[in-house]
Amino acid sequence: MTTAEKSKDTAPQNSEWIIFCALSDLQEDSVTPFDMNDRRVAIYLIDNKVYATTNVCSHAFALLSDGWLEGTLIECPLHGAQFEITSGEVVQGPADCPITVFETKVEGGQVLVRLPVA
Repeated sequence: MTTAEKSKDTAPQNSEWIIFCALSDLQEDSVTPFDMNDRRVAIYLIDNKVYATTNVCSHAFALLSDGWLEGTLIECPLHGAQFEITSGEVVQGPADCPITVFETKVEGGQVLVRLPVA
């Protein structure tokens, strides 16, 4: 079981699905930043699949959406840390903590992300 699957299996009871955008608003092989419910979220469209992670590097404050996306790896623009967006795992330091991955789904052409409720 991957880290992403584990996080989906243990999704907090206090979470809700939030509509972020229309699927047609996303571009293939790109990352789009959003601020939603006091959270910075990055939404990715890769091979017609939607992924979502926190938009802040776990090493130092930098927006991952300002970095470089190659396949399912996002590279932080500040120090070059790389993360696997499907699991949040660190692929290359200096970061040593994973980033948070959020569950996503597409319904009626809308992109929804499951976020914890404070």
